[in-house]
Amino acid sequence: MLDLRAVTAGYPGHPPVFRDVSLTVAPGESAGLLGPSGCGKSTLARVAALLHRPDAGTLHLDGERIRHWRHRAPRAQRTAFGVVFQQPRLSADPRLTLADLVAEPLRATGDREHLGERVAALAARVGLTGDLLSRRPHEVSDGQLQRACLARALVLRPRWLVCDEMTAMLDASTTAALVGVVEEYRAETGAGLLAVGHDRVLLDRWCDRTVEWSSLITPAAQAPAR
Repeated sequence: MLDLRAVTAGYPGHPPVFRDVSLTVAPGESAGLLGPSGCGKSTLARVAALLHRPDAGTLHLDGERIRHWRHRAPRAQRTAFGVVFQQPRLSADPRLTLADLVAEPLRATGDREHLGERVAALAARVGLTGDLLSRRPHEVSDGQLQRACLARALVLRPRWLVCDEMTAMLDASTTAALVGVVEEYRAETGAGLLAVGHDRVLLDRWCDRTVEWSSLITPAAQAPAR
């Protein structure tokens, strides 16, 4: 269970992005979070994935309260999440080849057994041909780079996936392909999914249920978002 209770979050020097927001995603469930750009849903997704410490409220993962975020969180909690962001060029180190990008979490956790084989298998799964793996981000398209970022998110076999506007910059065929990869992975592993977006049609087709941001927060509690 991924359970966020009465979360308030923001950034230093600014008012909170939102206050007292609660959201629960059951194990194996796919939940869509629908809202307009700038409403704060991406910040909530970062809190849920242990990437952003909230100002108030609690997060429980599988019944255990989370007390640390980012690199201070225990490894088992950090690696429970795979995250794909909206803009792959902002989340990919431009110095790395796509192969190194996919392998980055394995090297960070010291899990290097059969690294090359695992990267090649995941690359094929997301639709990256072998010749693309030696290229760097500036040498591939946004869609190809996002495929690599999805492979990176899956490489540690996480129990939870957070896809924050993952397909917003992609064409229809690439969107369908990446959503298909996510759903295939979930069918194999039972992983839960929080998919953030502003496309109701996509979220309704993709997810078991779609939660509207407006239902999570009252207008009086909404602060200027980032």
